[in-house]
Amino acid sequence: MASIDEIAPGVHRISILFREINLQFNHFLVVDEEPLLYHTGMRRMFPEVLEAVGRIIDPARLRWIGFSHFEVDECGSLNEWLKVAPHAQAVSGMVGSIVNLNDFADRPPRALQAEETFSTGRFRFRYRPTPHLPHGWDAGVLFEESQRILFCSDLFTHNGEVEPITESDIIGRARQSLVDFQAGPLMDYMPYTPRTRPMLEGLAALKPRTLATMHGSSFTGDCAGALLQLDGVMKEMLGGG
Repeated sequence: MASIDEIAPGVHRISILFREINLQFNHFLVVDEEPLLYHTGMRRMFPEVLEAVGRIIDPARLRWIGFSHFEVDECGSLNEWLKVAPHAQAVSGMVGSIVNLNDFADRPPRALQAEETFSTGRFRFRYRPTPHLPHGWDAGVLFEESQRILFCSDLFTHNGEVEPITESDIIGRARQSLVDFQAGPLMDYMPYTPRTRPMLEGLAALKPRTLATMHGSSFTGDCAGALLQLDGVMKEMLGGG
């Protein structure tokens, strides 16, 4: 059964551990006038995530479904959610909408321009495109401005059955995961490009208070510092110039 933890007021982390690969898959439900689910989960995860959402709200109330990039754990069960929630709409950047969602999604997505915002009621979200960070031409992040939560997808990925949220250093955990990935078939899952540091600096300039991570513990503390440190780790581990 999925575990549920409120990592900030109204923001629930729904986590499923895949023991076979020792990795948590996290989905975030923002409870508001217009509830938002960030990460749909894979299609095979759908029954578990649906059950977990149902412990918090009526899933039919969902209004927005967000994710960073087109990948099965990010949006694989999007159409299953659109069936359950008749007023729900995917929310994505322009590239993701044009390249993937206009065809893939059963209902048209809302395509966001860079820095465009939308409100769910109490909370306001800003969209920031981050192409190829963590990966994918269509990648982007959502930043919730009132509580300063950055939904950062696969950045800071780390393995294991870990705590829902931590104030401890997550850079060492992310470094070890990069070491582990470099030894396997997913070694090239995250590129380092000339645009990586400027994008991470831009995310740090948002001054987030919480990093809502897809794989591993969310983090609260010096998030701007962690984002800048992540650049150094990525440059070192991924062979950037």
